[in-house]
Amino acid sequence: MAERRFLVLRLGSLGDIVHTFPAVAALRESFPAAEIVWLTHARYKLLVQSSGLASKIWTTDTRAISSLIKTIREIRTASFDTAIDYQGLWKSASLPFVAGVKRRIGFSPESVREFGVPLLYTDRVQATSAHVADQNGELSKRAGAQNAVANFHLDPPPLQHEELPPNLRGDVMKTYIVLSPGGGWRSKCWPPERFGELCEKIFQSLSLRCVINYGPGEEDLAFKLRAASGDAAPVLFNGELGVLMTLLRSAVCVVGGDTGPLHLAVALGTPVVALFGPTDPARNGPYRTVSNSPSTAQSSGAQGREDIVLRALNVVTTHSRQDQTHPSMLEIQIESVFEAVRRIVEAHN
Repeated sequence: MAERRFLVLRLGSLGDIVHTFPAVAALRESFPAAEIVWLTHARYKLLVQSSGLASKIWTTDTRAISSLIKTIREIRTASFDTAIDYQGLWKSASLPFVAGVKRRIGFSPESVREFGVPLLYTDRVQATSAHVADQNGELSKRAGAQNAVANFHLDPPPLQHEELPPNLRGDVMKTYIVLSPGGGWRSKCWPPERFGELCEKIFQSLSLRCVINYGPGEEDLAFKLRAASGDAAPVLFNGELGVLMTLLRSAVCVVGGDTGPLHLAVALGTPVVALFGPTDPARNGPYRTVSNSPSTAQSSGAQGREDIVLRALNVVTTHSRQDQTHPSMLEIQIESVFEAVRRIVEAHN
């Protein structure tokens, strides 16, 4: 019997790719000799590569016609028997459809954001699980995986000391906490001024420096945070994915909202303090496959580590992308976040 040939589509983004790893790990677990080709954006190739789950990694740029034509030709030539679209968007679903992959698995209309996308699938799965990682796993089960999700391990390439930015070198950065104030939509973000006060409190009470991780377009958050941090002298970081993975993996803990770096930290085995408001941690919260379930308040994580999720009571979940901080984020107090950090630091020591 010929080995299975799977095309896996998850083009981005950072957190979404992390939440796809458990489902693809289940696919690999059930079909260890299968060829699994993962199609993603070039900026995430290193991340997918670090999981070791894909036989090959293809990249495409959905904004460039030439790249799309090349990708479609590659898919058609490869003769996949099954394509699994974990993304659920027109730009991902259309590629295996146009390329003529016979079996195309994706979510049903009840489970996708963009209208009409399921018309391009031969198998439409109505997700019943709460967490998005488990929902992805339902697609893997439809493809024949024995389990919905499985354990995985990220193994980023090691960085030499001289490859680190100068401000991340030296003995002072051997023990540190990462603060990630961004979050894509500003309504999901805890105010940078509160992050700054937290940074100062961590420095004064726990004698730990903080690294402020921020992405493109989040410079204002980072600068406001630093301005509010007193004499804590946090280190600002906005760099390559490989350096970020090393930074997150070596941190005592990571504090952030519903954002890619937080989910990446969880996947790397680092405990987190997750600040949630408009989005639901039951669907998007820290997820560790050791227990095959998300952390919902405070639960044991990988290797006995603990994730702590803070969210105000009775918040109405919304995915509306607003520019102003959601009121529920303002209900999360600095002292509550500091106490969560302190608990993790004490457990680390």
